[in-house]
Amino acid sequence: MDADEVLLDLARAVVGVSTRAASGLGPVSVVQLRALTVLRRSPDASLAELARGVGGGVSTTSRLVDRLVVAGLADRRPSPASRRAVSLRLSPAGEDLLDRYDALRLTELRAALAAVGGQRRDDVLAVLGRFAAALGGERPAPVPARVDEGGDPACFLHRVCPACGRVADEDPPTVCAACGEELTAD
Repeated sequence: MDADEVLLDLARAVVGVSTRAASGLGPVSVVQLRALTVLRRSPDASLAELARGVGGGVSTTSRLVDRLVVAGLADRRPSPASRRAVSLRLSPAGEDLLDRYDALRLTELRAALAAVGGQRRDDVLAVLGRFAAALGGERPAPVPARVDEGGDPACFLHRVCPACGRVADEDPPTVCAACGEELTAD
């Protein structure tokens, strides 16, 4: 098995753990879990910040927030910074749901780690820690370039910096505005 196969197997396994955990939570979608996770990390987020965090548009994210509020998983309040804006945060029920989600994932991940055992377990944890750091931890999903901002939504993936995951500012992009990494069109 080559490195690419191992990496893809790992990615599929981790997604499987998250999917199985999500299915144990009842009628909550993966996108709703992602939104709740962003709100946990960024309390009092604006709608635009949440949209960037989930990789969606503001109007779609607004409907997502409506569903979260109706389900009692998030709260929407007037923003202290602007009377026209809203501030979003997890409700206590949303916190509880994410705690259960984490517990379900950890149960399965700990069982897999226990199968490794002994000194190898510590080695695996050290390597996984470095691997997670190299991936940059939790990054927001890249947002497609908007046509009204000079971008072409059909090729927005070419506008994403491979080093930092942010969308490039210039059109056509040659260098990431955030980290300076050179961008290629492939």
